Amino acid sequence: MGSLTKMNASAATLTKNRTEDSIVPLSGMCVTCVDGCIGMCEIGKSAYRGHEVIYPQPFGILTAAAEKNYPVDYTHFNIMGTAVGAVGIEADPDKAIFPNVNLEQTFGANNGLKVRFPVVVPGLGSTNVAKNNWEGLAIGAALSGIMLTIGENVVAMDMTSEIENGKILKAPDLENRIKLYKDWQRDGYGTIIVQANVEDTRLGVQEYAIQELGVEVAELKWGQGAKDIGGEVKIKDLKKAQILKKRGYVVLPDPLDPDVIKAFEHRTFTEFERHSRIGMVEEEAFMKRVEELRQAGAKYVFLKTGAYRPADLARAVKYSSEAKIDLLTVDAAGGGTGMSPWHMMNEWGMPPVEIHSLTYAYTHKLAKKGKHVPALAFAGGIAFEDQIFKAIALGAPYTKIVGMARAPLCAAMVGKTIGKRIEENEVPVFVERFGNKKEEIFVTASKLKKELGAKKFEKVPTGALGVYTYIERLAQGLRQLMTGNRKFALKHITRDDIASLTKDCANISGIPYVMDVDKDEVERILDS
Repeated sequence: MGSLTKMNASAATLTKNRTEDSIVPLSGMCVTCVDGCIGMCEIGKSAYRGHEVIYPQPFGILTAAAEKNYPVDYTHFNIMGTAVGAVGIEADPDKAIFPNVNLEQTFGANNGLKVRFPVVVPGLGSTNVAKNNWEGLAIGAALSGIMLTIGENVVAMDMTSEIENGKILKAPDLENRIKLYKDWQRDGYGTIIVQANVEDTRLGVQEYAIQELGVEVAELKWGQGAKDIGGEVKIKDLKKAQILKKRGYVVLPDPLDPDVIKAFEHRTFTEFERHSRIGMVEEEAFMKRVEELRQAGAKYVFLKTGAYRPADLARAVKYSSEAKIDLLTVDAAGGGTGMSPWHMMNEWGMPPVEIHSLTYAYTHKLAKKGKHVPALAFAGGIAFEDQIFKAIALGAPYTKIVGMARAPLCAAMVGKTIGKRIEENEVPVFVERFGNKKEEIFVTASKLKKELGAKKFEKVPTGALGVYTYIERLAQGLRQLMTGNRKFALKHITRDDIASLTKDCANISGIPYVMDVDKDEVERILDS
């Protein structure tokens, strides 16, 4: 099968092999490693830039995800259509049309949370790429009626935050992120979620967000799919690095060390690394924290867990059941939106099909015992409507939505870039064929302008138009797929709406091999 991973050269680390057509599969090295090479590969670059090459580059303006080719992935499922009947609508060709598919979803305590489209954008926190695109993400998500999560470390990374005795007094960036979403939220669809890690919990971020800023949803975080350590960013400013060190973060190298300060001033290095601590999961502490959040005023409590080993996934499902968590997000290996170590992103954790299949099995086991089960969200490299359909089907009836971060962020960045080009009268030829105004370029603009009114529409940034238009495309695509399966609401999607294309995929997922689908029904039809 060949190598599953590009191990020694990647666009993510700005490296390449000298002999690109002749590479050792085991190591990723050039077949002939020659004395005199300047070191273009990852090993070579590491010889002079060391730990900097651990991370995707250039940091702050990109997102990155694993290049690993897993043995089984979501392409190993196909969606099974049918020519018979309709579910959720009258079986009438004039009524069973794709615009009539209902994509709204409700879940949580008393079904109090509702979305227009089954997506949550998981934690986008203190990375520059999230901060620089938050306006587009927040407004676009709010207009689309999907949920958006404010990730870890936002408060402490904000140099205008006021922190006294280890607790927040004022957090302008957090307040602005929440306000941007709420100001554009429509008809109660979607919600803003505030996540917390070890440092955030110590600072009282969630209590502050709930009690001072009106947030209804708090999310506990065990980890993410991109890495199994805490959040990381790079800092180019010495004073900021020193403040973060004093605020309790792990900052490398030590910005308070006189020798480090001298080296930084001489530009021996140009960036500090800020690292978050890893949490320590304990059942009693978990239950206590959930109760604390509810007593603080949280209407809903979520949990996001990463691509950890099966025993940890079982803990997440079990503890969520016992604590009556409203949404459990299970993130799979391979994804990433910020600065995750490149080899860790490629080489650790449970991949999507495997971890999502186990999540279904564990949840179903508890459900059969009559236990409370949380709504599930599956995440990990999901970008298009077919993957959304498959993820919801794989975890049906427990999976209510999917998590998507990199893809909406991409849409926000593209929308923002087009807006800048419009302002500069330099619309690229590839885009200019559609027009040179946002009303011409963004296909959803006229509809949205009619809904919002011309005055409010003018305030919609192009980054938000990018997110909104991307979600609109996904919505139409998902409606078409569901119509082909004769399923006219999300709640009607079941596990037999998909089939496994390989025996390995069938063994892992419990979804029948495509040649075994409908076997009993086929026999009845042929024998009748």
